[in-house]
Amino acid sequence: MKAVGYTTYLPVEDERSLIDLELPIPAPGARDLLVRVQAVSVNPRDIKSRKTLPAAPGAPMVIGYDASGIVEKTGPGATLFQPGDEVFYAGVLNRPGSNAEFQLVDERIVGRKPATLDHATAASLPLTALTAYEMLFDRLAVERHAAAPRSLLILGGAGGVPSMAIQLARHAGLTVVATAARAESEKWVRELGAQHVVDHSRPLAEQIRRLGIGDIDYVFSTHTNAAVWSEIAKIIAPQGRFGLIDDPEPLDLRVFKAKSVSIHWEAMFTRPMLQTRDMIRQHEILTEIAGLVDTGVIRATATQNLGAINAANLRKAHALIESGKTIGKIVLAGF
Repeated sequence: MKAVGYTTYLPVEDERSLIDLELPIPAPGARDLLVRVQAVSVNPRDIKSRKTLPAAPGAPMVIGYDASGIVEKTGPGATLFQPGDEVFYAGVLNRPGSNAEFQLVDERIVGRKPATLDHATAASLPLTALTAYEMLFDRLAVERHAAAPRSLLILGGAGGVPSMAIQLARHAGLTVVATAARAESEKWVRELGAQHVVDHSRPLAEQIRRLGIGDIDYVFSTHTNAAVWSEIAKIIAPQGRFGLIDDPEPLDLRVFKAKSVSIHWEAMFTRPMLQTRDMIRQHEILTEIAGLVDTGVIRATATQNLGAINAANLRKAHALIESGKTIGKIVLAGF
């Protein structure tokens, strides 16, 4: 089968940073699905993996997480899907990735593809939708359509995960404040449903106070640093909840003690990587996401299709992600 991978870390400008490969088709075991990959999308996690996951000339690493495809075969214990079913999923870190014609994935982290989307558009959804959903409803325990108004501040609003979080939060009845520093980013987050936009390149507390919505109940941070941390301490509500997904330098938790603020981490790969008892929760979430898409409640955030899944196009995608200026998701389709 065709695949794209690497044998050592090289800067993305080097044509050897990602290379075309020919590999054997794997055989499904236990609760595996063998999926014929139709489309993928590229996330910041792909860049991090390329830089950190080991590979060697005789042992190339195939990465890639988001995928949409068709079930080719099922393992002996698989019951949720049948050959021919169209599915989408976000994969795991410790198995070969989606940048290949065929991929093995545990059925418990797979959902049915939204019927209203083609494979390329569907591939833009799983990782960001899962991360946003898990943070909002499983970590921060956001109450949907609460009797009293609730507000959410999303830091880094135009990114892939925030783009899904804005939509899910609005559907849950929250007042959403998103950060954006560029005109095109502000336009994007407002189109997705953010009622308010503030500039994360300037101190946040005073900007949020001027909105007249009171203290912020929930904060979802994808870009956390000491300056932001200090500003949030000023405007988060007593007993508020702060969630983050990035890897900031050590921060002083004591600034939140007086308000009894709780801190919540979200790592989308926790359930599948650690085989948690509720691992099937990701199947359930993706099934719900597909329903929300098919009924028009939320939309996919694919903004660029770079063409076929090959090394040259994936290098372009990685370079765009590394620029830090992408809006929405980059997808590729077909081999």
